[in-house]
Amino acid sequence: MLALVERLEEWLIAFLLAVMTIVAFVQVIARYVFNYSFSSALELTTSLFAWLIFLGIPYGVRIGSHIGVDALVKSLGPRTARVVGAIGAALCLVYSVILFYGSWVYVGKMYEIGIDMQDLPIQQWIPRAILIVSFALLILRFGQVLWRILSGKEVRLHLGDEAAEVLRAQQELTGEPAVKGGAK
Repeated sequence: MLALVERLEEWLIAFLLAVMTIVAFVQVIARYVFNYSFSSALELTTSLFAWLIFLGIPYGVRIGSHIGVDALVKSLGPRTARVVGAIGAALCLVYSVILFYGSWVYVGKMYEIGIDMQDLPIQQWIPRAILIVSFALLILRFGQVLWRILSGKEVRLHLGDEAAEVLRAQQELTGEPAVKGGAK
């Protein structure tokens, strides 16, 4: 079931990016070739972009691409780093629950009010429902991280390491082992 959710998440992100690109491309062609503009293109592209961002948040947690300052945690021993990582993951989980609850209330109010979008013939709560989906996925992702830390599969939160990625890219480009500090 979890693999299905992950595939759906990846597929939806790719789909949203493709649709957003197509809508923007068609709008540019319509405007500059046919001197015509779709009034709903900007609002649609903005909504699709918001969906892309909000689905990207839990996806980034899943693949460990969010940046973080973890120099202190990396200097800790494995046991202490694991405790700090568990506390960090638990705090992120609590924050995600708060955001989920707030988005549930917000989208519920938008549903009750029933206001249509400015240029699209749909109610505003529909595109904003991504908040609920996103924060539910974020709860799942931080729950997974916390479980991996508590079960000993990970020592700390898995964050993107830009320095390691740059050194790895340098090695791939030059074929030489990268040396820290820039000296060779």
